Amino acid sequence: MSTEPNRPSRCGYIGIVGRPNVGKSTLLNALVGEKIAATTRKPQTTRHRILGIVTRGADQLILVDTPGIDTRSGKLLGRLLNQSAQAVFSDCDAVLFVVEADRWEDGDAQILDMLKAAGAKVVLAINKVDRLPRKEALLPFIEKLRGLHEFADILPVSGLRHVNLEPLVDVLTGCLPEGVHLFPEDELTDRSQRFRVTEVIREQLLERLGQEVPYATVVEVESWRDTPSVTHIDAVIWVERDSQKAIVVGKGGRMIKNVGIAARETLEDILERKVMLRLWVKVREGWQGDADSIRRMGIDP
Repeated sequence: MSTEPNRPSRCGYIGIVGRPNVGKSTLLNALVGEKIAATTRKPQTTRHRILGIVTRGADQLILVDTPGIDTRSGKLLGRLLNQSAQAVFSDCDAVLFVVEADRWEDGDAQILDMLKAAGAKVVLAINKVDRLPRKEALLPFIEKLRGLHEFADILPVSGLRHVNLEPLVDVLTGCLPEGVHLFPEDELTDRSQRFRVTEVIREQLLERLGQEVPYATVVEVESWRDTPSVTHIDAVIWVERDSQKAIVVGKGGRMIKNVGIAARETLEDILERKVMLRLWVKVREGWQGDADSIRRMGIDP
């Protein structure tokens, strides 16, 4: 990233918003340079406002990943997640609005209307350009979107393939106010290692289970013990019904075993040490419709 000599430092918050499954968390992880948020091909993967911190010389970007805004959501949990995402419109110095290349839907238009009403400074990121079957379709798509709003800038990017990320950081930095760093230079997120463990496990559940069951799950770390050679982690996967528990456990315990193996391998890469991971599945009925249960589960919309 280019820097001007003797220029005052900049620091501020950039909210990442968009409809479900446009790749917001993948883009966040790519910008930060490390996996801090769960990423899957399924919508509504993100349930938390997660801070990703990018420090480049004198400047510090504090990126706020948010749940995908789904205007059709009817459950209490979904409505709370929408409220959490919309709060960044006014809480942040600028908004990074992520859309999918060559795909503009009603949900995108509704989010743009919300951003206009909030008067937010908006940078538009057209994500997943690596998946375009016809590259020549990109320019007309950019021109179409340019006519919808006076964006601070529009950039085609790929969080998965790390395309155009440095120019994106430059543009976002230009949206920040002058200020000192709010986090140490080597800090990448405000989230604890325990939180990152729950994200890794939940990601594996989302990848392996059907459409409904993974969204009725939440993961809680019950214990964490470090020894000189191994980190021992015990975690509970909460579901809403006994039938869901049976699916998560799987025939002969195969599903939970496979989830545990894949999660452990990822955690060993993140923690850079051997991990012993033990998982249990428990039932707490109707937690998605109860605000107290949602808070007790550690979900913080």
